[in-house]
Amino acid sequence: MAITEEAPPGADAHRPGPAPGPAGRRLSSPLVLTLTLMLGVLAQSPVRGLLGAPAAQTWMTVFVAVTVQALPFLVLGVLLSAAIAVFVPASFFARALPSRPALAVPVAGLAGAVLPGCECASVPVAGALVRRGVSPAAALAFLLSAPAINPVVLTATAVAFPGHPEMAVARFAASLLVACAMGWLWQRLGRTDWLRPPAHGAHEGAGRGEAFWGSVRHDVMHAGGFLVLGAAAAATLKAVVPAGWLGTAAGIPVVSVLALAVLAVLLSICSEADAFVASSLTQFSPTARLVFLVVGPMIDLKLFAMQAGTFGRGFALRFAPATFALAVVGAVATGAVLL
Repeated sequence: MAITEEAPPGADAHRPGPAPGPAGRRLSSPLVLTLTLMLGVLAQSPVRGLLGAPAAQTWMTVFVAVTVQALPFLVLGVLLSAAIAVFVPASFFARALPSRPALAVPVAGLAGAVLPGCECASVPVAGALVRRGVSPAAALAFLLSAPAINPVVLTATAVAFPGHPEMAVARFAASLLVACAMGWLWQRLGRTDWLRPPAHGAHEGAGRGEAFWGSVRHDVMHAGGFLVLGAAAAATLKAVVPAGWLGTAAGIPVVSVLALAVLAVLLSICSEADAFVASSLTQFSPTARLVFLVVGPMIDLKLFAMQAGTFGRGFALRFAPATFALAVVGAVATGAVLL
């Protein structure tokens, strides 16, 4: 009879476990980097052939051209809009605007022509105006006009369309017309309970320097990302979509206008850069491209989210469709006269 020796209690806890096999190994960062580099070396011939294709070269040319041309205007617009939002008190606008809302709407709309700011900055500024007693109709007119008719945007439009100054003039006229029309429409049909601005702004309570650079960082990250997205989309349309398809869509006026209006909403490009994307869409008529330039700064995906966060979802669900419809109609009417 064999006698087995029992191990003392707890002895198993001190026994070394089995050595980890290949299945138990974890991928480390150096290993991932090494595998990626090896994969890149092995795939260099197919990648070189892909990048050498005419479509890829067209894509890279359009992408780099749009990005490089638009970036200086985007940075300048972000710096100026941050300076206005931080260093110009909102009470200044309340004192400068007429007391009668019907007159305050066009004055606020024209104020956008001398106060540079992208749409990322116009929404919080409009919220600050409402909190400080400016009539909502005037604040909304400023919200729509400031990103579209300020000097930086109009200069960028003139640069993007060399030899065609009428495009910048048409953009100014159509955008101001739509901004004032929306302000007067809100004055007549808007209700106070639809508009719920926040109790304080995003940078209120911080020092001026901190608020300025915080606003610059926020706007550059957001606007720069949308610029890259817009440039990539424009390059893809130019290089991948068959010219026959774009020609067919561009040849039907109603389809071309609606297509670029929807594209402006989806791309959500900053207003300092959208003119360079529009100028690359050469298949479309000047009126269709004007629709792209008027709709984008007034209503797109990021603006809808910002308006819903600033003034409430009920406001955005009513304001965005009306703005889209009026922007399309106003741009088409202006294009028919000026282009």
